[in-house]
Amino acid sequence: MLAFGASPIYRPMCSRYSLTSPPEAVRATFAYRDTPNFPVRYNIAPTQDIGVVCVDADGQRRFRMMRWGLLPSFVRDPKAGPPMINARAEGISTKSAFRRAFAERRCLVPADGFYEWTGPKGARRPFLLRPRQGGLIAFAAIWERWRDRAGGEIDSVAIITCDANAAVAPLHDRMPVVLGREHFEAWLDCKAMELKAAQDMLRPAPGDLLEAIEMHPQINDSRRDEPGIQQPQQTQLLL
Repeated sequence: MLAFGASPIYRPMCSRYSLTSPPEAVRATFAYRDTPNFPVRYNIAPTQDIGVVCVDADGQRRFRMMRWGLLPSFVRDPKAGPPMINARAEGISTKSAFRRAFAERRCLVPADGFYEWTGPKGARRPFLLRPRQGGLIAFAAIWERWRDRAGGEIDSVAIITCDANAAVAPLHDRMPVVLGREHFEAWLDCKAMELKAAQDMLRPAPGDLLEAIEMHPQINDSRRDEPGIQQPQQTQLLL
């Protein structure tokens, strides 16, 4: 699935992730007002509805479900073309598909890991990238509200990517932007935060933040999302 602005040799980046932490832990980390009761997800895939943290008109943090795959307001048919699951940090403030959302609708996507693959086609080996110390991480993201002529609405989101850090680079040259908790408030404050300062946040995470664990190939099937699907291989290629 190509993201906006992808090159012909583009490999999908951050096309699968997990959120296995309980709702209470997610709410405590992201400090939103809502009390949603959402299920554990081991294998979240594009075009599915995902949990997103944004702010409302009063500046209060809220938990919302949105479609993963950004629909810019100028799109006529939401089913036409590949979903924009990622937005590259470079040029995000100028590209027509992303610039308004970047300026006015920044958000966070809670996760506790994401997947990447390596190896030749037909023999791809999946890896889970997760925090070395455990716990939750937050992907920087943007969201958009698309309206059809009949008045229907779809809220959709794209995860922002940047150059890979040392942990991800052996698997892919890109990674999702991971924001520390100290940056949540500024990132979400689209009214007060200057765009240049927001752009400066879109950097690779520290090289020692994540570890890469080789997964059993069963995780390759995006239709599978049951307990036990996050099964490590007996050996680990990356430490």
